Amino acid sequence: MNNIEKLKELVVKFRDERDWKQFHNPKNLSLALSVEVSELAENFLWVDNEDSINTANMKIDNVKEEMADIFIYLLSLADVMNINLEEAVINKIEKNKQKYPIDKSFGNCKKYTELN
Repeated sequence: MNNIEKLKELVVKFRDERDWKQFHNPKNLSLALSVEVSELAENFLWVDNEDSINTANMKIDNVKEEMADIFIYLLSLADVMNINLEEAVINKIEKNKQKYPIDKSFGNCKKYTELN
């Protein structure tokens, strides 16, 4: 069992001990994920790009907690939808390698549809 599966088991155990599975459907978990991503982003609101690293370091405890919340909801969604996240990530990286070949995307932030 990989670390992601171990973490998912920990999250599921926490959820089940509280009888929360009844509330964990793809819609609710997706919305919860969106809220948590917004809470992470709030740490950087009104901060310019150069200061964002300093801001993150000053608010590191909150940044860690919001990142953990995001991952917990993502693991919960993967559980409900029976998705193997490790496999999904590996497959997506392989797909992205095709969309973003090194020779066209190196040092470049353009979307794959804009690469020449």
